[in-house]
Amino acid sequence: MPFLDRLSRWAAEKPHEPAVVCGREMLTWSGLHEAASALARSGEPTAVLSARNGVDFAVRWAAGVAGGRECAVLDPAWPDGLTREVGHRLAQRWGAAADRRLDPEELTDGGPESSFLVGLTSGTTSVPKAFSRSRRSWTRSFEASTAAFGLSPQDTVLAPGPLSASLNLYTLSECLWAGAAFHTLPSFDVGDAHAEISGRGITRLVLVPTMLRVLAERGLAGDVDASGVTAVVCSGQKLDRRTLDAVRRWAPRAVVWEYYGASELSFVAASSHRPGASPAEVGTGVGRAFEGVELAILDDSGSPVQEGDTGNICVRSPFVSDGYVWGDDGRAFTRLGGMCTVRDQGFLSQGELHVLGRTQDMINTGGHNVYPHEVEAALAMLPGVAEVVVAGVPDDVRGQRVVAGIVPSHAGLCQAQVRAALEGRLTPAKRPLQYVHLDELPVTERGKLSRAEFQRWVLEGDRRAAPLA
Repeated sequence: MPFLDRLSRWAAEKPHEPAVVCGREMLTWSGLHEAASALARSGEPTAVLSARNGVDFAVRWAAGVAGGRECAVLDPAWPDGLTREVGHRLAQRWGAAADRRLDPEELTDGGPESSFLVGLTSGTTSVPKAFSRSRRSWTRSFEASTAAFGLSPQDTVLAPGPLSASLNLYTLSECLWAGAAFHTLPSFDVGDAHAEISGRGITRLVLVPTMLRVLAERGLAGDVDASGVTAVVCSGQKLDRRTLDAVRRWAPRAVVWEYYGASELSFVAASSHRPGASPAEVGTGVGRAFEGVELAILDDSGSPVQEGDTGNICVRSPFVSDGYVWGDDGRAFTRLGGMCTVRDQGFLSQGELHVLGRTQDMINTGGHNVYPHEVEAALAMLPGVAEVVVAGVPDDVRGQRVVAGIVPSHAGLCQAQVRAALEGRLTPAKRPLQYVHLDELPVTERGKLSRAEFQRWVLEGDRRAAPLA
């Protein structure tokens, strides 16, 4: 694994300083190194890691990728049947190595081209796709991300989400590589997160926007001190204006980074919001190509499109995965024109990448293709709109109709105001035909926006999606 040699270095240089903290549990750098080394040498099975947040997660993760080992990280919240099916497929890959004792390994990094991780796309009902990653891909990613986001051994990082999620697993590993203290929580709790931030010297937050919003807004309401936070790194969905404004008031010294990427591709593009800068325009733009990433928009035949035209977002970089272990249906990670893509759609404008969303999220309404993210970006700029989600639902006349769910920023927002404000911002075919009032956005267990859940609310007449007045 690309952080084990560095872990040995930090264990020697600062043995008694905290390395991993989860609630009341703590392991020093030497303690983590000793525990992971003992587990790696024991021969105990470590190929499958399905555990909730805790310092033992870090121990098992380090031992699971020692030497030439490969580890799969599963979501412990999955139903038993899904976990068994994924375990069966992993056994086919490894010859049941997950269930038998392993040859002892020293806590050192394996060969750079060897695979250390079987990553799994999120899923709670269907079997997720699985992809593999080489040690070199994450070594290069660590070099790039620590330089871009300014992570140093003096930082204390809080990632309050589940460690089985790729964002948090990467952050844990990045901290072990960089020598930064890593903090997490047994489970996400606003009060516990605030206590960590104000009481344990947190300098950096890594989390999804929905978690960031609730921490910032409740932090402001409760006068929680976040003046020590100097950086916030966000991914998973576009930051909305409400969240960014709250963070700027709550953590006024923080540079807010947001980046676009995918588990299979790693980093693609990034942008920053610096203290004192003028308010950022909310839209589809996600920033410029990450250092080391070559970015292009290609059509389905692999040919470049004109600037400003929509196509497949494609990259060439040292960060991408090795491809799928199973689940390759040809509609996600693939290669076009010598570059890699997950079929996200977008366009380039003056070097900035604009993301419109996945092909499978596209709404076909009356013969027009509409990307939800484009509609969401237009709605997010309107006065009175705090948060928004857009999806397509079946329609007997149009095939699908565009439906928008709005979390108002104040009482009294009505459909007539929204419809009038959208004129000139979106063509008629892209304007929602139905508006519903939401108290909060539908999200997954990992805090990511769930359009599928929103669709279900609308179709089933759920009270959480009442008609907007």
